[in-house]
Amino acid sequence: MKKTRRQALLLWSAMGAASVASALLAAAPAAQAQARKDGSLVLAMTLEPPGLDPTAGAASAIAEIVHYNIFETLTKIGADGKVSPLLAESWEVSPDLKTWTFKLRRGVKFQNGEPFDAAAVKFSFERAASDKSSNKDKRLFASMAFVGTPDPHTVVIGLKTIEPDFLFLIGQATAAIVEPRSAEKNATQPVGTGPYKLDAWAKGASVTLGKWEGYRAAGAVKLKRVTFRFIGDPAAQVAALLSGDVDAFPRVAAARSLAQFQQSPKRFQVIQAGSRAKTIVAINNRKKPLDDVRVRRAIALAIDRKAVIEAAADGFGVPIGSHYVPGAPGYVDLTAASPFDPAKARALLKEAGVSAPLELSLKLPPTPYARQGGEVVAAQLAKVGITAKIENVEWAQWLSGVYTNRNYDLSIISHVEPFDLANYAKPGYYWGYESAEFNQLFDRINNSPREPERLKLLGDAQRLLARDAVNTWLYQPVWITVAKRQVKGLWTSMPIFVNDLSTLSWE
Repeated sequence: MKKTRRQALLLWSAMGAASVASALLAAAPAAQAQARKDGSLVLAMTLEPPGLDPTAGAASAIAEIVHYNIFETLTKIGADGKVSPLLAESWEVSPDLKTWTFKLRRGVKFQNGEPFDAAAVKFSFERAASDKSSNKDKRLFASMAFVGTPDPHTVVIGLKTIEPDFLFLIGQATAAIVEPRSAEKNATQPVGTGPYKLDAWAKGASVTLGKWEGYRAAGAVKLKRVTFRFIGDPAAQVAALLSGDVDAFPRVAAARSLAQFQQSPKRFQVIQAGSRAKTIVAINNRKKPLDDVRVRRAIALAIDRKAVIEAAADGFGVPIGSHYVPGAPGYVDLTAASPFDPAKARALLKEAGVSAPLELSLKLPPTPYARQGGEVVAAQLAKVGITAKIENVEWAQWLSGVYTNRNYDLSIISHVEPFDLANYAKPGYYWGYESAEFNQLFDRINNSPREPERLKLLGDAQRLLARDAVNTWLYQPVWITVAKRQVKGLWTSMPIFVNDLSTLSWE
């Protein structure tokens, strides 16, 4: 197998992706596409997470491994985006839509033997809201006026404002229920209530989860062991699938080789899934001259979204003009607000008093879409007098330097959370946007019980962000999953980034 991968990578540069794919498809024995008989599965990911605590880190790769597998939440988000009970069996909401009462599932234990109860929920949510919290959705938990526990199996949550998407939000990984005594070690020794436990973590290579026999519904869990392999290079991703080393690769960078997989239906299945993700050029609004809206607008006008989509996503993307995507409630198409217009971009820079060349840093995380898209963005900015100096950084460096310390000018990143307009109202968030007008508008959204009014206000919020050119919004990605034909239960849509192992099995 190792020889096959090495040969594939050497061939890639000489022959091109499509030719190598054809060669490997012809050469690989059919047995490589067969099910593993020991109840195991190998699933690949592009990025390795910096830790395994989804309540303490911003990397979506954390949830891709632990969400619904090791850790569970009160509610569960399905592939269709609908919410169902998980650790909460049922719930009720008060007439003013601010008080939620949850009835908890009985007989549930954490993987260290401690009982799951209302006290654990209270601890988890208050911990997420505390001053020491690094939870990326801290604002949600801070919006809880109180978390009451009238008995061990009942939790009452009072919200300061209406949150129409509350049940969805507490089904995300940041709302995982943690066991109080083990919570501080979850980054490396995660303890949850889910169907899988951490077996091994080979840093830089893989994470292996093993089925937890103490799980309340262990009989329904089909896979005994799942290994997550980390493969960042697009050529290596395709080679691993073709060689049979990897059984499934959600969100694989295989668009250029897609036809090869589609033409082998006896070996592979290909799923093209919609998303709520937004791929953007993030702009540090606090840095001069980026604090001038004319400069930010110039950057947006200098970039041809279609060219970026071709380079970064091989054409698998839909252009967007604000921090919202087609298919989301209240979506407004604002791509015309910042069309590709280099001449106007140069005029705006001149009006803002910017002398060419304007030198800016462009810090790119290791994802293929960022590295490939960054080359195009830098070339387009150069044509209007902006020198974007590309700095390729590893994921941990991006999280610390860009996201935490805001040490950057520009970056390219996909924000994958479905309901994340709240980020623009967060004080100190990494793009440095501070707008009393947006904050007031967002408060009105959260306090609008009538859906028609709320959808109108969501449109107003999108327009305001586009007017202020907070970032340059590029496209809504279409995610591709390639897997062996016998793998069953893969999600066909991706409202959130998760690999729900409890749904997977071999045919």
